Amino acid sequence: MNLDSANLQAVLSPAGPYAQSIAELSWVLFVGGTVIFLIVGVFLALASFGGPALRAHLGSRRFILAGGVAFPVVVLSALLVWTLGINRAVSLPLGLGSEPPLRIQMIGYQFWWEVRYPGTMPDGGVVTANEVRIPVGRDVVLEVTSADVIHSVWIPALNGKIDMIPGRWNTRPIRADRPGVLRGQCAEFCGAQHALMAFYVVAETPPAFEAWLNRQRLPAPPTADPVMAMGRAAFGAAGCGGCHKIRGTEWNGQIGPDLTHVGGRLSLAAGVLDNHRGTLAGWIAGAQDIKPGNRMPSFATALDGPELRAMAAWLESLK
Repeated sequence: MNLDSANLQAVLSPAGPYAQSIAELSWVLFVGGTVIFLIVGVFLALASFGGPALRAHLGSRRFILAGGVAFPVVVLSALLVWTLGINRAVSLPLGLGSEPPLRIQMIGYQFWWEVRYPGTMPDGGVVTANEVRIPVGRDVVLEVTSADVIHSVWIPALNGKIDMIPGRWNTRPIRADRPGVLRGQCAEFCGAQHALMAFYVVAETPPAFEAWLNRQRLPAPPTADPVMAMGRAAFGAAGCGGCHKIRGTEWNGQIGPDLTHVGGRLSLAAGVLDNHRGTLAGWIAGAQDIKPGNRMPSFATALDGPELRAMAAWLESLK
């Protein structure tokens, strides 16, 4: 999937009904504000260069009460009522279609995202990281919280921002009307690498989404390839399994992202790098150079060249 064609945080290019409502409100405020600004500019010019009679009219009690009191009260009151209605509309699922909303949980960490699909497996659900897959045409309810500091989820093409607060679950519905790749971002300063805490939303047709979900349910496959076996052994010897979980193996770390199907994701390091063998090797060797302050150490001195390349190849194969 080509990320160059992704709809990167397009606030005024909505991909769903919730974002459409926000975009309409934004355009009304922008156009209305521009019109009012121009009207005020015209009155200012008339008051500055008009004759005495015109200036006296513009300064009359009736004109001031009408233009300076009645007009703002009516316009701002109407906007308030409309805005409150939109706020409620974008906070509740539309309830369209015969299927119930899909639940997806997002947990914010410094500086990455855990993504869960509750109820999709007997032992809980599919777990992935830094990427949200959703079916087109179905309501999705995002349930969000934080494991450390306050974060904020923002997918501008699908809905507004929602805070991730430790110890509290907040919800926000999203819905995509067409397939595509959209970008989300942490919108609350959360530390040194806040700017490099992004993720992608992949909206797929329902059959494609179900196929992806079925692949995610599978454990990591065994390998007989000697290079892959070397990479797997290097992963264990370097202690990576102490932080990362890979289902189907002996590693069950809970500190970092689940890597069971890391090779199938679009990006690494929360949207910082495209995902392929070269970037996997670069991230393993220089995580602190690429994203200083994240919790993963650099392994440049712990692995030799063949081990690093083999580990990157093995992780890439986990799709």
